[in-house]
Amino acid sequence: MTITENAANYIKNFLEKRGKGIGVRLGVKTSGCSGMAYNLEFVDEADPEDLVFEQNGAKVYIDPKSLVYLDGTQMDYTKEGLQEGFKFENPNVKDSCGCGESFHV
Repeated sequence: MTITENAANYIKNFLEKRGKGIGVRLGVKTSGCSGMAYNLEFVDEADPEDLVFEQNGAKVYIDPKSLVYLDGTQMDYTKEGLQEGFKFENPNVKDSCGCGESFHV
């Protein structure tokens, strides 16, 4: 798991504005037309089984079950036109839906 400087800056700035939190939790859930979707939430307290990835001053927490699907993923934050958000480059993805909201490994 790698965290780009853009993603790390967004996480740190958001947590600062929020006034609490230690990072973000990234996981996968069953969803969408391709089978799986990324699930992202802010973390106030780590779970004992979480794996922690820290880069560029930001922490991403991943549960062991999700790591199988996220191993090698790069997390970025991009602004393209009117759209902005986290972007994931996941080498495990074999196919994704047309809207880009879900994927299959």
